[in-house]
Parts: sequence; structure tokens; C-alpha cells
Amino acid sequence: MPIISVSQLAPSYDVIVVGSGAGGGQSAYTLTMNGAKVLMLEAGRNYDPVTETPMFQTNATAPLRGTSTSDKPFGFHDSTIDGGWNVPGEPYTNASDDPKEQFTWWRPRMLGGRTNHWGRISLRNGPYDFKPYSRDGLGFDWPISYEDVAPYYDKVEMLVGVYGSNEGLENTPDSPEGILLPPPKARVGELLAKKHAAGMGIPVIPIHRAVLSVRQDAENIPAKLHPGNTKAQAILAASMRARAACFWATPCGRGCSIKANYQSTTVHLPPALATGNLDILPNAMAREVVFDANGKATGVSFIDKVSGKEVTAKGRVVILAASSAESARILLNSISTRFPKGVANSSGLVGKYIMDTVGAGLGGHIPLLENLPVHNEEGAGGHVYIPWWLYKDQLAGKLGFARGYHIEFGSGRNMPGMGAGAGTPGYGKKYKDEVRRNFGAGMGFSGRGEMIPNEESFCELDPEVKDKWGIPVLRFHWKWSEHETRQAAHMQKTFAEIIEAMGGKPGKPKPNGADAIHQGGNIIHEVGGTIMGAQSNKSVCNQWNQTWDCPNLFVNDGGAFASNADKNPTLTIMALAWRASDFILEEMRKGNL
Repeated sequence: MPIISVSQLAPSYDVIVVGSGAGGGQSAYTLTMNGAKVLMLEAGRNYDPVTETPMFQTNATAPLRGTSTSDKPFGFHDSTIDGGWNVPGEPYTNASDDPKEQFTWWRPRMLGGRTNHWGRISLRNGPYDFKPYSRDGLGFDWPISYEDVAPYYDKVEMLVGVYGSNEGLENTPDSPEGILLPPPKARVGELLAKKHAAGMGIPVIPIHRAVLSVRQDAENIPAKLHPGNTKAQAILAASMRARAACFWATPCGRGCSIKANYQSTTVHLPPALATGNLDILPNAMAREVVFDANGKATGVSFIDKVSGKEVTAKGRVVILAASSAESARILLNSISTRFPKGVANSSGLVGKYIMDTVGAGLGGHIPLLENLPVHNEEGAGGHVYIPWWLYKDQLAGKLGFARGYHIEFGSGRNMPGMGAGAGTPGYGKKYKDEVRRNFGAGMGFSGRGEMIPNEESFCELDPEVKDKWGIPVLRFHWKWSEHETRQAAHMQKTFAEIIEAMGGKPGKPKPNGADAIHQGGNIIHEVGGTIMGAQSNKSVCNQWNQTWDCPNLFVNDGGAFASNADKNPTLTIMALAWRASDFILEEMRKGNL
């Protein structure tokens, strides 16, 4: 029985994986498809998008017309369950009372984690993104290059299904021919933005998104991903055939009952379970990694949330993939005589250099988009985006900030919510005519930029506060540098200029970037805290996500990131997790683990 209870735990496993999202799901997939016996510990409940996704429910049938609430920040139909920025009984704290110096931590408590909710934007880090220090002298270089990760980007894109195009732009990597699925057509508002942005020297191109625009090639991809492994090929082929192509009907954040978009729960875990090599234990709140007298990890201690009892699962290798901050918390709580500051923390850097994506937004009204004919523009978010286009100006020092951003923007006649009448109160024919005229005429622009790691952004254990299970919680310290706030100000100026070029009227931009920038954690892209590096005294992990202090302990989530490029981190998390899992398999084969 793959979904197990505590009483069904095996005496020991080859690998214990903590977390079931992008990093945990990819790790479990790679390991089990190659014969390893894996236990996955998930802090939340079991979740099945096929049966639980409200794909076709309208907001009219939802409580409060589907609007946001404290327990459903993204609306009633959002797929996140038992989670959000605040989880009852599981607090975290901030060292500062100033909201601008606070971090907001998003945690889903469900099988598949954030992969059920995310926007599916799947951008490769480019060559510059792995060597930022060498380029501008700020932050850290990764101990790996783009060339090291590129083959794993190929594998992940083939496995999960990513649509997009190859444009040959600077530091915006193309994929090998035949890997990307065809991108969907741009919407009318996106085409209008592309037309006018071109005159400003700003490229608008198809975005890369983990959504099936067509069915996957189940006849050929399995052999490419698992050469010589006929069992894995057959399992993957069956899994791919069970996924349908997107019909652009409902927002991806609801989850996908037809498996068209990527979720760990529909893409990674079903084939991993089909191998017979994976046990999944939900409601298992990891407390700490346990060790033998030689400092070798022997398993994970966790709270069984069903019984409230503490249990230890045993394994030959431990992978933490609980999200970057949660994995840091587990390491810091893994205290012993041998590891008085927490395991893997001889450098003192566990919890240090946490990063989020720089975010700022601005909307506007576009008269040219008024009174559009009724048509469907639902599904899969934006179909195009603007990659960072000012690398040369930035390198020449013309911008006043060191790292760039990409632009996501939304237009079209998506499912209306409250306030569809542009905020004008009223009723009757006049009000309805206004709603019809304005519906689809608004456009919103969002910048997603790179944060440079700094010493004032970190997490540590709170000395007093514990969660409902008695586990010490995290206390966050946070600070944006001027590089990020100036970047946010540049975003606001750019958004306003694009809207005006389209003949529209922008909202009021905030020229002060410190006012425009979103609070740390708001974009839900936190990485770092267990950064990788080339030297053990300056990092927590090596190039294989392997902790320097404990060779059979790995961190396969965003914690190992040495920088946080403007590209959304999920694709890179999966690529690095696959790469690390291949390394683990080879080291186990050699008897080194």
C-alpha cells in the first residue's frame, strides 16, 4: 500500500525524502524509477487533484463569491489546503516590527506542496545566473555552470511538459530542438502590448510554462529519459498517456483534474508509486535528522500528526526537500553533542542568505480593449512575457542596480470576480453596460527580479516560540538592499511607459522603490538558507546538493541556491534534484553511501 500509516513503515529504506513538492517529487521519481526503496514524509494530508480540483465551479457558487480570505489568500477555489502565509498552530516570528523588514512565509500542508498552486512558469537560469559574482562582483558564484545543469533542464522539460519557443536572446536559454511543446496563441491584449513594446526596444515572447499544449510523445520520450530501463519506460509511457492536453478552461492555480499542468501529485508521484518502490506517509511533521555515533544520518524523527506521537524512520540516505526555510529549520533543530549548532552547520551558514524574488506591479486601463466581443481567454495565465532586455546597459553601470527582472502581464476576459465594474457602485442597465464595456480592458504588469543575497536576510530558531508539536519555530530577519528597491522603481517606470505606449492610462506608479517593492516572501519564491559552494567553510552544500558535514544528507529544494535569478526557481529545483539523485544512485552503487 503506497499511501501508508505509521504502523506500516518498513524497518529501513534506501532513501528518506522529506517533502513532496518539486524537489521531493523529482527526487522520489528519479530514485524509484531506478530501483531505490524510498519513504516520502509529507507534513500535510494526502491530496488528489483528479478528484479534488474544482475546475468548473464558478465564483457565483463559492462562499463570498470566491474572494480572498485569511485562510484562502488566493480565493476560495485556489488549490492550497491547510496552508498559506499563516498556518494555525504553526507560527513563525520576525525579529523586526517594521513590515518592510519582515518576511512572510507561505507553507502549504498537502501532498505535492506548492506544485499544486504555482503559476507553472518554467524559465531556465542562464549562464550569467550561475556566475553572477564573476560578472558584477556581488553575491556568490555557484560551483556549477549552466552546462552542468542544461542536460537536466532537458530531462525535466521532457518529463513534465513545457511549452514555449526558442528566441536566441541573451542569457535566456533555448531548449534543444523538439523538447518544448508549441506555445499557445497570444491573446489580443498581449499582441497589443507586443506591438507597442517593440517600438521601445522591449521584446515580448512566448513564455515557457509547464502546461501541455498538446499531448506528450509517450512513444519516444520514455526511452530518452530512461535508456535501457524497460520497466521505467513502460511506467512513464502509461503515466504520460493518462495526461490530457490543456483546453484553456480554468485557472491553473485551482489544480488540474485532467493532469494537463505539472503538479508533483499528477506527474512525479503516480509513476514513482507505480514502481512499487515508494511509500508515502502523510501527516508526518519532520522534527530533526537523527545520527549515529560517527555523525552519519540514520533517519528522520517526526511527529505523527494523527496520534501526536514522535516516531523515527530509518534510512541509508536522507534528502530534505521540505522548502528552503523548512529544511533549514529541520537542520537547525537537529542538535547533538556532535552538532551543537545543528547538523551541516559547521560553517554557521544554515539559515543564512535567504532570498525571495523582487516583485512590484502596476495596472492600467486600455481604451482600445473596451467593448471586445465575448470570447474565452481563460486558462494557463499569460501566454507571453518580457525577458530582461538590458544586460548590456546594466553591465555598463547605466541603471544603478546590478540585476535584472522579467515582466509578466495579464489581459483578457478572465473569470470575473467582485469589482468587475471597475469599482463603480451601482445596479441596473447602466451598471451592466459599464461592466461589459470595461471587462477585459484592464491590464496588469508584474515584475519578477533578482535579489542579491545579503547578510541581513536570514532565519534562525526562535529561542522561545514553539509550534503546536513542540518544535522550535523560525525567526526571520529581512532587508532589501538598494539594488532591489531601485530595481522595483525601474519596474514601475517601465510599466507606466508600456501602458501609455498602448494608449492606456496607468495607475499611479510609486517612484520610491522602497514603497513599490513587495514584502519579502510575498512572491513565494524563497530560496537559499543552505547555499551550495566550492568551499565547506563558505557554504552548506557542495555542487551535488550534498551537505559538507554529512555525506549521506542532501538538500534537494531551493535551499541550495547560491543566488536567486529573475527566472522562477521551480524548474531549476527539479533539475538540481534530478542531478543530485543521479549522484546518489551512483554513490550507492559504489558503496560510498
